[in-house]
This record gives sequence, C-alpha cells and structure tokens, in this order.
Amino acid sequence: MVWRPLVFTLIVAGLYGVLRTQRTELVDFRVPRLAAERFLAHEQLYQAEDGHYQYKYFPAFALVMVPFTWLPKAIAEVLWFTLTVAMSWLFLRLSVFALPDRRRAATALMWLALLLTTKFLVKELGFGNFNLPLALLIIGAVIAAQRGSVMTAAALVAAAVFVKPYALVLVPWIAWRLGWRALLVFGLVLAAGLVLPAAFYGWQGNVTLLQSWYGVVTATTAPNLMGAENISFASMWAKWIGPGPAAAALALATTIVAVAAGLVLMWRWRNVREPYYLEVGYFLVLVPLISPQGWDYVLLIATPAYVLLLDRWRDLTPAWRAVALVGVLLTSFTVFDIYRRTLYIFLMQWAAPTVGAMLIAICLIRLRARAIA
Repeated sequence: MVWRPLVFTLIVAGLYGVLRTQRTELVDFRVPRLAAERFLAHEQLYQAEDGHYQYKYFPAFALVMVPFTWLPKAIAEVLWFTLTVAMSWLFLRLSVFALPDRRRAATALMWLALLLTTKFLVKELGFGNFNLPLALLIIGAVIAAQRGSVMTAAALVAAAVFVKPYALVLVPWIAWRLGWRALLVFGLVLAAGLVLPAAFYGWQGNVTLLQSWYGVVTATTAPNLMGAENISFASMWAKWIGPGPAAAALALATTIVAVAAGLVLMWRWRNVREPYYLEVGYFLVLVPLISPQGWDYVLLIATPAYVLLLDRWRDLTPAWRAVALVGVLLTSFTVFDIYRRTLYIFLMQWAAPTVGAMLIAICLIRLRARAIA
C-alpha cells in the first residue's frame, strides 16, 4: 500500500497546479485565516471594509484557525488544499460506510456519488471553503448515533455549528430523535464555544463580537439574494416575485413547511431500524435552502442524500425516479459549460437548483414512507 501516499500526492499536486492557473489565492480560506490573525491581536473580527469577504463565522472559529497563521500564507494554502482533498475522500467514504442496509457495491456508490457532487466539490476546492469539516463532523454524529453514542453525536453537531452556523438546522433532529439529554449536551457545548473567546477579549468584548457577527450576517443577506448561485428559499422567492416583504414572508413560510416536513418524517415514519442516516440527509439538503446565503456548492454536505438515492434507486417507482432524476439534473448539472450562457442564466434566474434540491428532499420523504410500507 506504499503507493497510495504517492498517488495522493500526485493528485493533490496536479489539482493544485490546475487551480493556481485559474486563481491567485483561495479566497474563502483567506477570510478565517485573517480573522485568526485579528484574534491573536485582539482586534475586531468583523470589519465592513472586508466587503464581500467579511468574516461570517462565530468568533470561536477564528481560534481554531490560529495554527494556520504560524505558516506563510502560500504554505498554509497548500496545506489547507491538501487537507480539503483528504477530507473530501473521507467524507465520501464515510457517507457510503454509514449507509444502513446498503444495496449496491461500495465502490460503485462512491464513484456515482462523486459524479453527482463533482460540481460542488470543484467549487469547494477552488474557493478553499470549510463545508467539508462541517460535513465530517455531521457524518461523524450520524455514525455515533448509529452506535448508540447519542451524547457524542450531539456534541459533534454542536462543534459543527462553529464551523458553519447553519448546522443549527439539526437541532430538531437532536431534540426529537436523540432526546432531551442529548439536547442538553448540545446546548452545553454550544454555550462553551460561545463563551470561549471571552478568555481573550473579556466578557463585554465577546458580547460585542457576537453582536457584530449577527450584524454582519443580517446586513450581507439582502445584497446576495439575487446572486445566480444563491439557492436559498429567500433567493428563490426574490427571483420569482422580486425582493421585498412578500418574498421574505414566503421564504419564511417555505422554511417552516420544509422543517415541519422533517418533523413529520421523524414522527409519522419513525419505526425503522436505523432512522438517523435518512433524517440527517434530509436536513442537510435543507441547509443551503434555509440559509439566506446558501450557495449551490453547499449541497456538497448533502452527499448522504445523493448516496441514499443512488442506493435505493430500485425502490422508487418510475414516476418517482423521474422526480429524482430532475432533482439531480437541476442541482448537480446546472453548469455553465453544459448549458452555455442563455440557458444557464435562464435556469439560475428561475432558481432551478432550488427546485431540484426540493425535489431531492421530497424523494427522501418518499423513500422513508416506502420503507415503512
């Protein structure tokens, strides 16, 4: 097996070489690394002059990024890119490994799932984003829950919140499926992470940081709603009827319906041998839909949902297979190079990937209902 590290090194080198011909830096990696430098200097993390690339993570995540400030920026970028490639392979492998009652061969599932998530993975690698650490923590939570360690599962989800706050979408799953003790553990870990920066900034300084975080997240939502690659419910309604109170109200109503459907999923069809994988997969599909700044490549974390659809394809009727296929085409293959400019812009203006993600979520509900039947 000595050849594996060599192959991995060659893959990383090749991918990074291609990337550097297109980009001068990993723009999303730069943001938390800069925040880590400010954290060490006890400076304000959230600064308006950063423009589009303002730091939007919780303050504690800047502390996690401190080790990357010990290296020159160029080396830190190579290190993060290498880690991202490794995490992508691990996440895909664990998504297949954790799938209960698997029907298809693991290797075939991995390759097919990679095909359906390549669009998202390319962007993740190209931007140097942090969806993969979040994804690994959540799939780790699923595996922990499968093994009966619900407290560990809750703690891992809480840790994921500090990588990306939209891991909070899994709170209903923790409360309903894992129980109140797990919810308590989640709350304690979350509270500890929120308080941690007070050791460096003082209590009032930490409160100011949290207020600044909220201000940045809310202030940068509206300008991003009409972005072509924003697939949130808020963006969908803004594109369909125009930004404004009506679109915001409809986005909120759609979010409530989607979350309520997840609760019904857990309650109505609860008597299954292993409920965790499908339920978490459902809520992961919702993440970029609920987050007002949900970019299309965030669907990378919904890889378990794609793995599940691929594995249970034969369990769907022809009509439902058509629904799933449309969902996959609209999410995984809305690529400029495939559709070219006119059709691509048309699809993005009409929020086609959002519709596709909704269809995938609906298919997961159908799979659960069919499993019970």
